[in-house]
Amino acid sequence: MTPFPTITTERLILREITPADATAMYEYLSDPEVTKQMALDPYESPKAIADEEIRWYHSIREQGTGIRWGITLKDKNIVIGSCGFLNRAKQHSRAEIGFELHPAHWRKGIASEAIQAVLSYGFQTYELQRIEAIVDPANTGSRQILQKHGFIEEGRLRQYEYFAGAFQDVLMYSILKTES
Repeated sequence: MTPFPTITTERLILREITPADATAMYEYLSDPEVTKQMALDPYESPKAIADEEIRWYHSIREQGTGIRWGITLKDKNIVIGSCGFLNRAKQHSRAEIGFELHPAHWRKGIASEAIQAVLSYGFQTYELQRIEAIVDPANTGSRQILQKHGFIEEGRLRQYEYFAGAFQDVLMYSILKTES
């Protein structure tokens, strides 16, 4: 496998997440306000993050179905969120983007800066034609960020995910390479 690609932006370094990052990730992945947007229950320990979330990041890269970067500020090597691709269908040149960020860093343009870098990587290096995003209709923050980056709302997928004991609707957004 090729070395993990590091992406540098004006304020951020997007890098590979390792088990050593589990404690920093626990700070936001144990927060119900963060995990409910991801259709996950809050994590109960850094060990659970290392065993489940970080292991999943590594497995999707190994399988070629995705890649997930840890978001760090340039002046600190602490993971404050993640952004990347999942559900990549190479034969169709499409993938789904996903992202989350520690609430202490919300509304500072950090998620937007990371998303822009990942979109560029997706269209240029991953050779994607279409990037999708699946969003909880109540998640206005993510919906606004996606729209800011040119994503178009395509419609509601009814009872698409099962979470918190019930089937949940989601909204499908997408952006095409020609629109970026």
